[in-house]
Amino acid sequence: MIPMNMSIQRRAHAKVGPQRKTSSLKKGVCLLLCLIMTISAMTACSGNNDVTSGAGATDFPVTINGVTISAEPQGVAVLSPNLAEIVLALGYETKLKARCAECTTEDLSPLPAVDAGDPEGIKATGATLVLADENLSEEQKAALESAGLTVLVISSASDREDLQRLYSQVGAALMGGSTGYGKGEKVAENVLITLDDIERVIPSSDTPVTACYLTNLEGGAVTGDSMQGRIFESAGLVNIATDSKEGKISDESLKASDPMYIFCITGLKEALMETEKFKDLTAVKEGRVYEMPYSYIAYQGRGMIRAATFMAGTAYPELLESDTLSSVPSSSSSTVSGSGDPGDYSTLKSGDSGDAVTRLQERLADLGYFYVNPTGNYLDVTVQCVKDFQLLNGMAATGIADPETQALLFSDEAIPRNTESSQS
Repeated sequence: MIPMNMSIQRRAHAKVGPQRKTSSLKKGVCLLLCLIMTISAMTACSGNNDVTSGAGATDFPVTINGVTISAEPQGVAVLSPNLAEIVLALGYETKLKARCAECTTEDLSPLPAVDAGDPEGIKATGATLVLADENLSEEQKAALESAGLTVLVISSASDREDLQRLYSQVGAALMGGSTGYGKGEKVAENVLITLDDIERVIPSSDTPVTACYLTNLEGGAVTGDSMQGRIFESAGLVNIATDSKEGKISDESLKASDPMYIFCITGLKEALMETEKFKDLTAVKEGRVYEMPYSYIAYQGRGMIRAATFMAGTAYPELLESDTLSSVPSSSSSTVSGSGDPGDYSTLKSGDSGDAVTRLQERLADLGYFYVNPTGNYLDVTVQCVKDFQLLNGMAATGIADPETQALLFSDEAIPRNTESSQS
């Protein structure tokens, strides 16, 4: 006969055994489910090809700022002048179907002007993707998305380091997380190298050359809390509004700093020089007030190079007249497709078109001066590219490709913008 206490112990063990097995089974199932969920999440992230922290493994689908673009856009509407300039710098303007009215660059003038408040009008252009900046309201964004458009908001660059992010995001949106992202990195690097090239040839001086850029008569200015402050440095100037913020400088600060040069938006110079509060400034008294298009200083495409070139050439006119820029590194990778004899060329200027203009643009591209696709049309982008070439090659920066300019451009003596072509 089995003792009662042993019988009770056996019954207890009989109950515990299955419970332990059930508990172990539940734990195993939970672990398996967790593993499956983890793998699924990783697969989903990989499928989205997020480029937040670097180039994607493939082109599409690609995720930018939380927005996934499933395939290469059939067409793009750009609602930001700044982003339009980036698209041009990347050479992706053929992807554009429409632009906002504020995008006044001549190269985009054939495109229809659209408004963020007209989603159906944007769709009618054939655009499937809308590029916008932080000025797009939430209501406008929601309306565009309701119309079936993919909306990607890309903010302006806050500083030099952030410029690569801006270019890479625009490139990835148009041409993919690998191809477009890589092109964006390359072009942003070339822009910064060009700014550095200009800064490097500024004559040394023990006396700081002070300047400012005014956007209105009420203290509107380019201040130090923006990427545009970098332009002053490249031009060899000290921005007196460096310590000011949000695009505003006080009358007191302007008077106390007394800039040697004042740059301002087109059409402001006459009123500025006649306004009482500016009359005692050195720049006004000595006639050193210069109008420069706002698009040069406001946007972060080639405009920054135009601004730096204009400001440096104004403050240091000797750069336009001497050969001090010959120390810019040369490259043996450019292919010369013409002769170095001025007699072989006719003058090319704004408004011209044809094969000669195409060859000119292709040569400028070889040397790193031309960022958009050659069109054969001599418009404002080509004018500025020729000016850039002339400045960095010690010639008068006229923007006119006269025989002397072309002879140097197509010769082995032509100084490239940097050691790598922006078109590679």
